[in-house]
Amino acid sequence: MKGVILAAGYGTRFLPATKTLPKEMLPLIDKPTIAFIIEEFVRSGIKDVIVVTSRRKKVMDDYFDRESELEELFTREQSRKKLEKILPADINVAFVRQQEMNGSGHALLAAAPWLGNEPCVVAYPDDLHFGEEPLAKQLIDAYHQNGQCQLATMTCATEELERYGVVAFDDAGKVTSIVEKPARGTAPSNQASIGRFLYTSKFFTLLQEEADKFTDKGEFYHTHGLNRMMALGEVGSVSFSGQRLDVGEPAGYLEATFSYAQQHAEFAPILADLIKKFS
Repeated sequence: MKGVILAAGYGTRFLPATKTLPKEMLPLIDKPTIAFIIEEFVRSGIKDVIVVTSRRKKVMDDYFDRESELEELFTREQSRKKLEKILPADINVAFVRQQEMNGSGHALLAAAPWLGNEPCVVAYPDDLHFGEEPLAKQLIDAYHQNGQCQLATMTCATEELERYGVVAFDDAGKVTSIVEKPARGTAPSNQASIGRFLYTSKFFTLLQEEADKFTDKGEFYHTHGLNRMMALGEVGSVSFSGQRLDVGEPAGYLEATFSYAQQHAEFAPILADLIKKFS
């Protein structure tokens, strides 16, 4: 099982910071957001990750590499804690460039040649997951039960559903469609799709077929392949446990920073003091 992270976008909601810094490298205090997804993959047993990037994001390559000067310094100082913070995760990370911003389907096909016939967990860096059982592992466990594609969903209140793509199911619990931002009262379920998927090799075959006949001038999305798989009745869903945080826009990013601080022994007392100070 491999992991894929789609990280080629511009991150325009965070300008001017993202003029030179990839959105995926914006930190939650002391750790880049992309590192949380890598840690999730490691905890899920994934050993190989392909990150789809663009030419503006070389700094991510460096982040997942060794930093020999600092390692030597911290070793000489016997600063074990600092050394542990900069050592790369126990996972193989490779980078593939999406040379044109032509949509999520185009990005996935850029990664496809490196997947072989293996299934993969696909993550969008805007969605972080905090919880005892990693979200990727929840998807992998569901895949091992039926060998089919899986998408992660979250339960939403009725008034929130119109903000998301809402999943429709058949009587057997298979996903039949995703209704984007349904009008209030028309949602087919209370389950909204979030940015975490498990795709089989068959998905990539169908996605390529759709790409070969795609003639529109717009972007080519992953939904072209996902719709084919849903029509075949080969897509399941996982209503995940844990906390999902959206770091794709400033308000969600701020919330995620607070949430991470609250869960961190070093930062929680500082956060509590700050809340008292500004309340």
